[in-house]
Amino acid sequence: MVIRNVEIHTMDSQNTVIENGYIQIKDGKIIKTGEMSLFTRFTKEEIINGDGMTAYPGFIDAHTHLGMFGDSTGFEGDDGNEDSDPVMPHLRAIDAINPLDRYFEEARNAGITTVVTGPGSANAISGQLAAVKTYGKRIDKMIIKSPVGMKFALGENPKVTFSDKDQSPVTRMATAALIRETLKKAKKYYLEKQNYEKDKENYDCPEYDMKYESLIPLFTKEIPAHFHVHRADDIFTAIRISREFDINYVLVHATDAYLICDELAEESPLGILSGPVLTDRSKPELTNLTPKSTGIISKNGIKTAIVTDHPETPIQYLLLCAAVAVREGMDKISALKAVTSNAAEICGISDRVGSIEAGKDADIVLYKGDPLNIMNKPETVIINGITVK
Repeated sequence: MVIRNVEIHTMDSQNTVIENGYIQIKDGKIIKTGEMSLFTRFTKEEIINGDGMTAYPGFIDAHTHLGMFGDSTGFEGDDGNEDSDPVMPHLRAIDAINPLDRYFEEARNAGITTVVTGPGSANAISGQLAAVKTYGKRIDKMIIKSPVGMKFALGENPKVTFSDKDQSPVTRMATAALIRETLKKAKKYYLEKQNYEKDKENYDCPEYDMKYESLIPLFTKEIPAHFHVHRADDIFTAIRISREFDINYVLVHATDAYLICDELAEESPLGILSGPVLTDRSKPELTNLTPKSTGIISKNGIKTAIVTDHPETPIQYLLLCAAVAVREGMDKISALKAVTSNAAEICGISDRVGSIEAGKDADIVLYKGDPLNIMNKPETVIINGITVK
């Protein structure tokens, strides 16, 4: 496939724009981009004439629960919160995602080609997140990376969930203590495994523990912790725990982050997944919610992605969220990066998605006009080199 005569917004590290260019695709990958003046057509290529259109990398929603909470169903389709135990790191999102949920179709029709999805925030440790494409029938074939992160939650949600069960945690202290205890035991388990592998004669292999096993990638830094946080004090607790155990971390929601940018500048989160903003202040820890927050965070040099937290805000409104951020003061290029390259980098999947560059997945969205204009829809959506809209 070749897309030609198109204005290409690559969203690469230089924010390169090719005013009249082409994108060449083979076997689901981008193999070449460039100016039309350098284009040489090969035989048997499908041609898409992009005359008058702009091309963007497929958009990314870096924090959702897509496919985890059934559309138009009740308990029967609710698979996002396993609230029988506050510590559930061994749960895998891919075992609950329903790719035939119609929100997948609505996502890709809106130009969203990749999502990070997984369990909710009822648990102190909720399980493994997955990065998946929005096109397919079988989740195993849609995976970009699984696990892509480990979900933790601080603040009100674990408290509310387990206070109703007369079970710990019912305070922020207890939530943090449960996380610490689990990470401490998991690290001990990991060290015992390492000792056994180095010297099997003098060390015993620890008895297999699925929960601790699933946390090892945090210590090897193969994946980060994704901390659900809203209040400033919960943000600092997430940072404190991450420091104690030397793990990489991402701040999810981080409603109060714009109030503490000076403090966050001293820290090293992989980034902030900011949002949703198209929602009400439905609980006390959302008191400081404002659509200005993402722009303030971004202007303070903190890598930021914009997220819907679907179904909190339906996923098809991701670009509307970005448009609102721009209206409220965020730089337009920063907002587009927040749903493309920044989202991919924060989630550790930028080798596959997030920009239009040779070697990356052929996930491309074609527009007539500005994608942040609410009146515009994608004309064409391509995922893995397949035209899906």
